[in-house]
Amino acid sequence: MRNLVALVLGGGAGTRLRPLTTYRSKPAVPLAGKYRLIDIPISNCINSDVRKVYVLTQFNSVSLHRHIRQTYRFDRFSGGFVEILAAQQTVEGEQWYEGTADAVRKNLRYIEQYGLDYVLILSGDQLYRMDYAEMLRTHVESGADVTIAGLPVDDEKAAGFGIMRLDDAGRVEGFVEKPKTAEQLDPVRMTPEQFEKLGIEANGRTCLASMGIYLFNRDLLVDLLKGGTETDFGNEVFPKVIGDKHVQTHAFDGYWEDIGTIRSFYEANLQMAGEHPPLFFEEVDKPIYTRARHLPCTRINDAHTRHSFMADGCNIGRGTVIENSVVGLRSQIGEDVTVRDSVLMGQDFYEHPEEVRADNAAGRPKIGIGSGTIIEKAIVDKNCHIGRNVRLKIEPGTTPTERDGVWISDGIIVVEKNAVLPDGWVL
Repeated sequence: MRNLVALVLGGGAGTRLRPLTTYRSKPAVPLAGKYRLIDIPISNCINSDVRKVYVLTQFNSVSLHRHIRQTYRFDRFSGGFVEILAAQQTVEGEQWYEGTADAVRKNLRYIEQYGLDYVLILSGDQLYRMDYAEMLRTHVESGADVTIAGLPVDDEKAAGFGIMRLDDAGRVEGFVEKPKTAEQLDPVRMTPEQFEKLGIEANGRTCLASMGIYLFNRDLLVDLLKGGTETDFGNEVFPKVIGDKHVQTHAFDGYWEDIGTIRSFYEANLQMAGEHPPLFFEEVDKPIYTRARHLPCTRINDAHTRHSFMADGCNIGRGTVIENSVVGLRSQIGEDVTVRDSVLMGQDFYEHPEEVRADNAAGRPKIGIGSGTIIEKAIVDKNCHIGRNVRLKIEPGTTPTERDGVWISDGIIVVEKNAVLPDGWVL
């Protein structure tokens, strides 16, 4: 693993996650109360003994820079690092990253350094736990030039993925992009026996989908990208490689979720907080790391909580009900509040008494959630001023328009960062 470098692709502008990505890059979006999306691939790297990690990003990267700088530090003897590679002007050019392959091409000088044999390419917006050492083992033992992580899916889910066509040894022979008809699916369907050869059970699943996780021999990757014009791995690079080179698959049969939309972000958070989460953050041998904060314990004053995450530093008022929800860092929630099926991202700071007095003087609620407020099926971003008796709940006939920083996206209420909702505000 010492000869391997990981590149985490920060993604584009994250338009499908707006307004959560209005002020931050997609990998910096808060997750499960106290984490950020970027913590997932970096934690997988650390747990897999991958110690050289670059994060490629270009949109709203300030908070991502700050989080990585304050979180991931290796001792000077290990040679490990986690560094940001933002789009920048160089002697080669000053263009923005135009796709996954183009982002890697513009940073080839970092992977051409001495002592690197393999390049692991990861996505910054996926939720899963994987041992990349097992993927490297598959790569080396098969003699592959490139290895692609594959996820078993059924016919219905296959329509949303690039599906790999394999031979009996697990070698990739082709791709079908998002097949939706029987004619498109038939060439890429797999038998239970083929799944068994990959070390997993079919369990009614019929196809193997690309997870967007790639492992390249370093020299091959450099040869493919240097001087080329391809911008995307899935649509442009792999069609050139398959047939000429040995492209292997590494089957992964665990929980995996692409956090690309408001709906997927919302559902993943609530699944993690549920009674039977598909992924445990508290796994001892493979923890999910994040920034260590010096915050007090959460204070709960005669409130009712059920199937929920509660991060550090919160203050929950008397008579409040929190069910099937995520409550983020430093959340200040008043009395008799109802929070149900919701994700509260919390606060970046505690308000100073002078700031609270300024809020009062301006007729603005202080940061937090005022008494008597009802929040259902919502995502509330950080540092929101939500007053007393506010009602954030979709009722029959509610018009899905943006107002006062409140959106309805994928049938979910989203309150954007720093929004101010006065006492009595109703959706």
